Amino acid sequence: MNLPKYVLVLLVVMMLIFLNPLSTMNFVASVSSEIDEYYPEEREALLKLRDSLSSNSDLHGNWTGPPCINNSSRWAGIACSNWHVVHIVLQGIQLAGSLPPCEFLHNITFLSKLSLRNNTLSGPLPNLTNLVYLEYVVLSYNRFWGSILLEYIELPNLRVLELQNNYLDGHIPPFDQPTLRAFNVSYNHLEGPIPQTAVLQKFPKSSYDHNSNLCGSPLETSCPPPPPVVIAPSPSPLSPNIIPPKKKNNLQAWSFALIVAAAALVLFLVIFLSLCYSRKVHRKQAAKEEQQTGDGTSGWAQTKMPHFESLGDPEKRVELDFFDKEMPAAFDLDDLLRASAQVLGKGKLGTTYKVTLESGPVVVVKRLKNMNELSKKEFTQQMQLLGNMRHENLVQILSFYYSKEEKLVISKFESSGTLFELLHENRGVGRVPLDWATRLSIIKDIAKGLTFLHQSLPSHKVPHANLKSSNVLVIQRNSQTYHLKLTDFGFLPLVPSRKYNEDLAIGKSPEFAQGKKLSQKADVYCFGIILLEVITGRIPGEISPGNDETMDDLSDWVRMVVNNDWSTDILDVEILAAKEDHDEMLKLTKIALDCTDLTPEKRPKMIQVLTRIEEID
Repeated sequence: MNLPKYVLVLLVVMMLIFLNPLSTMNFVASVSSEIDEYYPEEREALLKLRDSLSSNSDLHGNWTGPPCINNSSRWAGIACSNWHVVHIVLQGIQLAGSLPPCEFLHNITFLSKLSLRNNTLSGPLPNLTNLVYLEYVVLSYNRFWGSILLEYIELPNLRVLELQNNYLDGHIPPFDQPTLRAFNVSYNHLEGPIPQTAVLQKFPKSSYDHNSNLCGSPLETSCPPPPPVVIAPSPSPLSPNIIPPKKKNNLQAWSFALIVAAAALVLFLVIFLSLCYSRKVHRKQAAKEEQQTGDGTSGWAQTKMPHFESLGDPEKRVELDFFDKEMPAAFDLDDLLRASAQVLGKGKLGTTYKVTLESGPVVVVKRLKNMNELSKKEFTQQMQLLGNMRHENLVQILSFYYSKEEKLVISKFESSGTLFELLHENRGVGRVPLDWATRLSIIKDIAKGLTFLHQSLPSHKVPHANLKSSNVLVIQRNSQTYHLKLTDFGFLPLVPSRKYNEDLAIGKSPEFAQGKKLSQKADVYCFGIILLEVITGRIPGEISPGNDETMDDLSDWVRMVVNNDWSTDILDVEILAAKEDHDEMLKLTKIALDCTDLTPEKRPKMIQVLTRIEEID
């Protein structure tokens, strides 16, 4: 059995006390001088880190006693040299929360390696000022937001900096340390030109990829030219020998006032004329786009798909196949093209229209985009699979149309709005609050529909793939009773590439950002975000309360507020007063956080989620 050094020392001391008290005192004195080399400020910094975060490792049980005993440490993830902490390596242990405020690492002066990779840490990056021995900084695959600190360019021995797969924004500082041999800031929200330092230019394009607003070498995106600098001429100094006569002061004052007034009038006229011209151009452009894209509100045949007329398409009067065999074929393609239409919305998959047929029925037509490479067989098979599904919480697909240039999906119209509109629009005075019982009923409807999809489409890696509150339709039965139906489901197999996949709701999932394989658990993640949206009343990506930062993932903010302890600060004000329901809200919040776990394998299956929700009553 291997015992720590200081335990062996205590045992020897106890034995010597009985054998020779005088020798014992000398031995204790020699040992105490060694133990005095313990550095309490380093221990205090580590305890701040431990107490600020949660994890699946028992850091509170493990990080006790001195962190270093000469060149070794009993603390998980800590390495020592000469009684000093030199490494902090806490990778993939589900660390959650924000790092301690201020400069908590500054007292660990000999730190050479900091790795917190693959956790769920959020908040700003740690301040590393004056850590001159630091060589490795690995903070990738977390949820850090904010900018890359300028102080990082002052780390003289920095060899590795990995910040990829976070939510960082702002500009890249001009790193130029000759020691830097590994650098990666991909999959963030950085912007501006990549600094043209010799060090940063030696790294490959993959070190900078997936930052939509970065430009410059080594990326293929060139930076826009800087605006021209206009230097105003300096006024000529007034000669000291020329003194204007005092009697002309009033005249000069009046002249100056007239000049200022005339200049203001000219400026006003310029702005007014510019606005008029801009509105005129905008109207012309809008009309042009309306003709090109078919987004008008009437005369659908003339403005929506003009190629049917111009090309003399032989399929113009094609009879549409209806999935419901009991439903009479009340209209064909020509009826659709002649009907008036209203744009309901423009999404990532295409434009959706409410079409009122001349014969009376109202249907929804979705005009898909970016799918021109699909064969008729691929499209038809997928539409037949989706069209033959029946569930009370899924929108019913009635029919479809395929041609090389156009792909239409026709659905039953029965919506009075979307869940997004129900939760977020018309907030304030006069709004009827959405009570907790109604919200719970809404959540159950969504869970039932998604569970059915997962059971009916087991071969689909992500059965819905575009689940968000704007794709949940609301059918109002009375003032506080709603029925929910999911729409825009099942299209992932038809989307041509990962480039277009990222436009869907699953593009926000952690596994997508990390380039990992997608599964049904990506749908579970999206469902968890909707749960939090219903509980908090907040929009994913809105400005977080208390600061000016945005969080694309609503679960980041909820975890930050709750921090392992139930807090009513997350609740929508409309349900905050219902204290008798707080226990149910807590249970649902726990389900939501389980659904949005960073690791897909740890998320529950939808059938398990539905069971837990139904047990809340």
